[in-house]
Amino acid sequence: MKTELVTTLKCQTTKILAELHESKEPVLITEHGQPSAYLIDVDDYELMQSRMGILEGIARGEKAIFENRTYSQAEAMEKMAHII
Repeated sequence: MKTELVTTLKCQTTKILAELHESKEPVLITEHGQPSAYLIDVDDYELMQSRMGILEGIARGEKAIFENRTYSQAEAMEKMAHII
């Protein structure tokens, strides 16, 4: 992963963005020697957000199973029949 100082980002934004789009490699931005932010490609960010949504759904499902808040297929069909 590439690392850049925030001052370098201020001075060379266009160059850093061009390299980011070409390499698709995230850039760690540092301030005063400490990590401050990550600069990532838009497509990569959107893919990560999509994957996080899927993982959150799986976690909710696992929690429902653990808390015994699930239905059999027959129970689900019966509940859905009342909705329609």
